[in-house]
Amino acid sequence: MNPMEEVLIAKTTLNIGVGESGERLSRAIKLLSELTGQEPVKTFSKVTNPEFGIRKNQPIACKVTLRGESANKAIKMVLDGIGNNIKSKQFDTQGNVSFGIEEHIDIPGIRYDPDIGIFGMNVSITFEKPGYRVKRRKIQQKKIPEKHMVKKEETMKYMEDNFQVKIS
Repeated sequence: MNPMEEVLIAKTTLNIGVGESGERLSRAIKLLSELTGQEPVKTFSKVTNPEFGIRKNQPIACKVTLRGESANKAIKMVLDGIGNNIKSKQFDTQGNVSFGIEEHIDIPGIRYDPDIGIFGMNVSITFEKPGYRVKRRKIQQKKIPEKHMVKKEETMKYMEDNFQVKIS
C-alpha cells in the first residue's frame, strides 16, 4: 500500500459542556486533567441566551486536544466505557468520528469522586492522510484533491482494525 494513502489519527478532542461558569466548570476541568494528564482550556459561549442564563463570551465548557500516543490511549479508554460500539451515523463524510459517553464513571478504572461529581463528555476523532499539511501551511497553501481526502469507509475500517470497534 502507498504510505501516502495510509489513514492516521490527527487529533482527539475530549469536551465537557457544563453550560455555566463557576464551580461545576472548575470540577470538569479537574476531571479532564486527571483523565488525560494535560491542562484543559475553557471554551466560551458565542451568543447570549437568556433562557439558559448564558451571556456572550462566558466560559461554559472545557476541552483537551490530544495527539499521538496519548490520543490512542484516550480513545481506547473511552471506547471501553461505551462497550466498543459505534453507530455508522457517528462517522461524517470527511472521515471523522464523534461520539459521547453519558457518565465518565462508565470508563473502566475510573472511580466516583464526590468532590468532582458525574460528567458526560463528547469525543471527536479527526483523521487525515500524510500530506494534509499542504492544506494548512501559510506559504504556498494548496487544496487537497478529492482522491486524497479521508472517506467514511476508510475511517470505519481503521477503527475496526485498530480499536476492535463494532459498527452497527
